[in-house]
Formats: sequence, structure tokens, C-alpha cells
Amino acid sequence: MTLPESEVDVLIVGAGPAGLMLATWLSRLNIRTRIVDKRSTKIMAGQADGFQCRTLEILDSFGIDRVWKESNHMLEVCFWNPDENGTIRRTGRVPDTPHGFSRFTECVLHQGRMERFFLDHLKEDGDMIRIERPVLPSGLQIDEGNMEDATAYPITINLRHLTDEEATPDQGSNIPNGLFRSNLTADDTEDLIKISSGKEGTEEVVRAKYVVGCDGAHSWTRKQLGFKMEGEHTEIIWGVLDIVPVTDFPDIRVRCLIHSASAGSLMVIPREKRVVRLYIQLKEVSEGGGAVDRSKVTPEQILKAAQKIIAPYKLDYEQCDWFTAYQIAQRVSDGFDKFERIFLAGDAVHTHSPKAGQGQNVSLQDSYNLGWKIGLVARGQATREILKTYATERQQIARDLIAFDQKFSKLFSGRPAKDVSDETGISLEEFRNVFHKGAVFAAGLSVDYGPNILVVKEDEGKDGGVRCKPALANKVKIGMRLDSRKVVNQSDSLPIELQKLLPSDGRFRLIVFPGDISKSEINSRYERLGEYLSSPKSVVSIYTPQNAPRDSVIEILTVHAAKRIEIELQSLPEAFHPFDRAKGWDYWKVYADDESYHEGHGKVYENFGIDRDQGCVIVVRPDGYVATVVAVEDTQSLEAYFVRFMIKV
Repeated sequence: MTLPESEVDVLIVGAGPAGLMLATWLSRLNIRTRIVDKRSTKIMAGQADGFQCRTLEILDSFGIDRVWKESNHMLEVCFWNPDENGTIRRTGRVPDTPHGFSRFTECVLHQGRMERFFLDHLKEDGDMIRIERPVLPSGLQIDEGNMEDATAYPITINLRHLTDEEATPDQGSNIPNGLFRSNLTADDTEDLIKISSGKEGTEEVVRAKYVVGCDGAHSWTRKQLGFKMEGEHTEIIWGVLDIVPVTDFPDIRVRCLIHSASAGSLMVIPREKRVVRLYIQLKEVSEGGGAVDRSKVTPEQILKAAQKIIAPYKLDYEQCDWFTAYQIAQRVSDGFDKFERIFLAGDAVHTHSPKAGQGQNVSLQDSYNLGWKIGLVARGQATREILKTYATERQQIARDLIAFDQKFSKLFSGRPAKDVSDETGISLEEFRNVFHKGAVFAAGLSVDYGPNILVVKEDEGKDGGVRCKPALANKVKIGMRLDSRKVVNQSDSLPIELQKLLPSDGRFRLIVFPGDISKSEINSRYERLGEYLSSPKSVVSIYTPQNAPRDSVIEILTVHAAKRIEIELQSLPEAFHPFDRAKGWDYWKVYADDESYHEGHGKVYENFGIDRDQGCVIVVRPDGYVATVVAVEDTQSLEAYFVRFMIKV
């Protein structure tokens, strides 16, 4: 029987957070995409729940604000440790997210709600994305001879359509749980592939330009590529309960890190709608090593362990929404892509403990890094060279994640030291220090992409390259996400966060900081830049398709340092507030670093380390990370940057 065949630009394996984030990017860029997932439904309960600052910034850049609105915002962390008698006592309180990190703070919400928001958003974006369940890949072939042909479909995938019964895992309990997804349970993909229902039309062949495996820790895609997970697999077992607690513990609605004297450790995560998530060390299950019988992991057993840790306080529940158990494994794949055609993201390339709230966040940020790159290449706007940066940028992040998780998990799982002479116990002071120092990393704000075709950190001017001038914005870190500060709209005085001006839509940005343009010399320099940007040979013109909006590939924004009331928008060069015959002038391109009427002064120049006389141009990638910094008058460097990877029209 001849199987039906079709073609698609991108095939995504896995419809979890990483897959849906990638699909959201590709939808924005109008790339034909299919997502297949072997499970019959999205997540209905449990799984990941933490949202860190950078993830919330990213979701906001897509206009997805429902996570922030519905979630429980965690503002405080309490440390509980045993006193000299072995009784747990509160020993400290700190902010959950230190002040000034981001306009967001850490929050928690059921993963299924976030997936729902993605799915709703994809419906609003049109019909370029097809999400199909329950479907799994059963074969993969690669045509290595066509890898560099941008029009080719060199990857062939066989897909098998399952029945709902085949795709529904055995829960083993009348309470919804994640044991079937846990590393305590063997992957069932191969068993599903062997199933033959005998029905016509249950298999098909798809040819794709790109394939991305977002299919979890047991990744089928990774196995087909021959990559292996490298790292540690500990004997430490943790249980997780989502319950509505009945307790006299005073900090049950605060994030808590609890070390008991001898019964293990516990983390309290207050969730939405009265629910609290408990991470409980299962010492009795862990002892002796060897395989763990998942049938013996029950909510009652997990609760019993929690009660020992939290004593003398009482803990019980009538309502349990979900539970699971997992074995701490800290591993990274030895490969992230094949031929820059097949990629892996999320848990398919890194696994670790969930207690630092990184799994979902780093997974989302993997595909956020990758999505726009595939999109620009598939649209013919950028060369395939940019795809090489995915592995170099995200592999280092994965290694940093594992190093952080190893240190954090070891300290959290260990027995507290009885005194300074107890060398086998964990120093609780060291644990707090690691927690504090890891705050920037945990928030997702320490990501620093190294030099590559998309990131220029040093002066290359001697060879006709980019004359990068980091000193012109000495508090802005090239390779890191651009911080957000309030600016004031020139036309109507509306204050707005700078990050709000950088939506995830695939465009590069030239953010011009011309300085105090009320001064004639500085304004003259700004006008010369405007004349260049308006010319048909400018860096904007040569990459913008004919009849497309002038800002559709590279957008120009201005943040000047003059008093807003001293500047008239119409007196500025048209390049900075373009005119459209149907829509009139664009009033949303020019902003002032000035005091707003009601929301204070963002002091962008001061916070970015920009001199009000010298100014600069900050080039920002479509994902909001700083690509380079050049002088206002240095148009040659702008050309040298984009010619590295952009395709002229």
C-alpha cells in the first residue's frame, strides 16, 4: 500500500512547552508547521509550574499575559532548619526575586493552563500551524546530499496515527499523576510504534525542511540521531504532591526550603486556587539503590514522608490534584543538532531536578532561541549560517544549568551539619549562599551568548568589520537580553517599558540613542544618520522586500535624552517616524528619556551607561538580546554587521 505523502517547512515532535513556544515563533513568521504528539490530550494536571522572570518577559513579548494574570506570585522565601534540639525553626526570610531584576517576579501556574494559552494564541495567529494528536514518528531518513539547498525537503519522517486508547498511558492510580512521564518509568514509544491497528490511513510520510525534537527526556528524535545523554543519575528519589493542605504550618503560603534533622528535606511551593505543591525527599524509597517499584509510590507514602519532615507541625489533605515521583538525573546531550536541519530542544537535551524551577523555563528559552532563526532562514531572509549559533549558544546554557542544579540539589538533599566539626553534613549557611548567588541564574537573566555571527562584542574595524564600541553603553552587556526601563512617547507622553517596544515578531531593531538632540551639534549628527537610513542603499533598504513596510525587517527606534517638551516630532527626520499615505505618520518610534507625569523617570541613559553627548546605536536581535553597540555616525559598522548573515532582496 502506498502511504500518503506531504511536505512541510517545519515538523515539531512534541507538543509540550518547548514545542508550543517554537510553533508560536513560526506562526508569527508564517512558516508552515506541523506539531505531532503521541499523547491524546495536552497536560491536564501537574507537571511543570514555575515561571521565572525571563520566561515571563518572553511570553509578554508574544502578547501572552494570561500566565502572569492567573498565576500565584511568589514574593518571599523562608528557610527552615533544625535547632539544637532537632526541631525545625524559621531561620530566615528573603525576597523570592531580588528587587530590580525584572519588571516581573517568579510565579507559579499549572503547566496545562500555559499550554492552553499557547494553543489559544496559535488559533488567533491563523492556520499556518497544525497540531495533531495522538501521532508519533516511527521512522526517519536524511538525504545528506541536499542539506545546503534552501528549497529542499531533505528529511523524511514516517508518522503513525494512534487511537486514543493506544495513546493513553496507564496512570496506575485513581488520582492523576505524572509517573508515566517520570524517569522512574520506562519510555513507551517503541511499544507504541510496534502497535499495528490494521486500519488504512493510519500511517503517512512527511518530507520536511527542518525537524525539531521537543519530545522530552526519552526523546525518540535524539535516539534516531545517535546522540546520548551524559552526566549523573543519582539514587535520590523525590515525591511531588499537589494538594489543598490542611495544616498548622505557618508558612504554607510562602515558598519554603525546609531541612529536617534526619527525615530529609521538603520544599513548599504555594500555587493558584489554594493548591500547594510539595517536593518531598523520599528517604525510605531511596535507601538500598537499585530499581524503584513505581507501584509503591503513592500519595499516602509521599504524605507520610512529608509529615515526618515538617513535624512537630501537622499536615494532611482531603484534596489531591496530582502526584509524581522522580529520580534526580543531571545530564546533557552530546549533540544538539544534525546538519543544522534536525534540532533538539528542552528535556530532549538536558535533564535535572525540578526544584530550582528551571526545567520548563530553560526548555522554553531553548526553542525561543531557535524559532526565529529557523523562521528567517525558511523565509529566505537569512543564511543558514545563523542556525549554527543554536547549538553554540544553548549547549553552554545547558552545561551551566547542570552545574547549578548539581550544587543546589546536593545541598538541598543533604543532611544538615550538626556543628562546624560535622564534615559529612551540609552547611546551611553555604546552602543559603548558593541560593542567593543562583538567583540571577534561576531568574534566567544571566544568559550571556558568546561572540558569533550574530553577536559582536569586540572592535573588528581593522578588517572592515564591525567597530563595536561597548564603552558607549558601558552598563549594557552585549550578548545578554536588553534590560527594560521606562521611556516616554514623544507624541503623547505615554510612559512605556522599553521591552514593550520589542515584540517577538522576527525583526531586528536599531535602537538609536542620539543623546540630547536639543543641542544643534548632536541633532546634526542625528539628522545625518536619518538621511543615510532613508537612502536606497541603507542597511534598512537593501534587506526590505519591495512593497513591504519599511520597518518589516529592521525597525528603527529612537530614545533621545532631550526634554520631551523641547522637541517637536515633525522636526525630526522621516526615517525615525515614517509616513504612510494611508496611515499617516508613525507616532510610536520616537521616545524620550524623561520624567513622565505619573510614573517617574526611567533614567535609561544613566542605567545603560550612555553619555548624553556621545550617544550610540544598540543593535538588538529578534529575541531581545543585544547583538552589538556602535557609534551613532558609524553606518559602515551597521552594514558590516548585517552583511554577515542577511540576504539582500
